[in-house]
Amino acid sequence: MKTKVCGLKNPENIKAITALSPDYMGFIFYGPSPRYVDDMPEGVLNKIPSSIKKTAVFVNENKETINALLGKYDFEAIQLHGNESPEFCSSFMHKVEVLKAFGLNSDFDFDQLQAYTDKVDFFLFDTKTDSHGGSGKTFDWTVLNKYTLDIPFFLSGGISPENLEEVKNISHPQFYGVDLNSKFETAPGLKNIKQLEKAFKSLSKPFTNEVRS
Repeated sequence: MKTKVCGLKNPENIKAITALSPDYMGFIFYGPSPRYVDDMPEGVLNKIPSSIKKTAVFVNENKETINALLGKYDFEAIQLHGNESPEFCSSFMHKVEVLKAFGLNSDFDFDQLQAYTDKVDFFLFDTKTDSHGGSGKTFDWTVLNKYTLDIPFFLSGGISPENLEEVKNISHPQFYGVDLNSKFETAPGLKNIKQLEKAFKSLSKPFTNEVRS
């Protein structure tokens, strides 16, 4: 089970999380987000080892801006959290890992994901809101039973210290990793290190074999 900590912007906090060795660390380049990194010094990210995949998060951004930031900060992955087309996503696959996020609710049409086959490396399933993530709200995880494609996915949306055991009840064959964000914070963009330490230990234990309904 891969771990991704997203919404980072404080240099000292980034350093502390790096010491925990998550698999991915996410940095949000979306102005309306309270976790927007603005103009982060390059040196902060350069200190993150290659074993951790630095992930840039965008919402309906243009290619020129994305490419400029990929070059500036040497990101290994991007997360596209808006209405990006399959073709837009695939244009980055030769450069970085591509995560395409979708907001889910009970009425989500999984058929729309067919168009992204071979166009992305991973999906990220978040809770459907108007804020493009970071809401701290969960969705009904049993809806994941409707997902039948072979593309692995990250689970996001309101994962917290209180529901980690429920997360561990999910063993969908394509369940690849968890995205930890707002429920592990003391303030937007400032993560609670002790809570994350406990979460990593909990998630490293064996999972069960079903998505419970």
